Amino acid sequence: MTDFLFGNIFTSSTLTLEGFLIGIAAALLTGFLQAFAYSIKASYSKSFLVTLTVLPAVVSVVIMLVSGSLGAGVAVAGTFSLIRFRSAPGTAKEIGAIFLAMASGLACGMGYPGFALLFTLIMCLITLILNHSAYGEPKGGSLERNLTVTMPEDLEYADVFSDIFSRYTKKATMTSVKTTNLGSLNKLTWNITLKSTGTEKAMIDEIRTRNGNLEVALTMSALQAPSEL
Repeated sequence: MTDFLFGNIFTSSTLTLEGFLIGIAAALLTGFLQAFAYSIKASYSKSFLVTLTVLPAVVSVVIMLVSGSLGAGVAVAGTFSLIRFRSAPGTAKEIGAIFLAMASGLACGMGYPGFALLFTLIMCLITLILNHSAYGEPKGGSLERNLTVTMPEDLEYADVFSDIFSRYTKKATMTSVKTTNLGSLNKLTWNITLKSTGTEKAMIDEIRTRNGNLEVALTMSALQAPSEL
């Protein structure tokens, strides 16, 4: 029974119709399972879920058609994983889902649909458990923010907010300075770590008194912001 479930469906070097259909069916099943697991507690688009569903089948066909040459198959199939991120940067979770789909597709293409399904079930279960747990979440919530302040170009900005930062933040690092509005304004960006939550409004109000009530933006750090597609 074990040999039947986890044995190689390709008993010869020649690709048969039966083996081809079994490999495609198993790859599509793994794709559906992965897309379902990814859609739980995650932001997603329909196009990404469709891609995640069909990608294992595409990879498995590539592996089948290169006649079992794993090196050539990986080289060709690897290009498919880069298409999703050609213009839009992918999050770590998206990249992980893509590689999971590729791994299951490789297993199906090499003739081991049983192992592909078992691997997919294990990884989907682990993903669901981790997503529903506090694993990886910062203790006490995220205190990192990106602060953007617009200032008149004639106002010296080097230490203008140093006393405010000392009261409300543990750390404040200036990351960029650029001119705007034909050079009449400067837009400055800091990465800051707050001392505690609930002090954002008081800090922004004090900053506004220094920059002439111009625009002030406080956003979540890129590392802490929710993943979106």
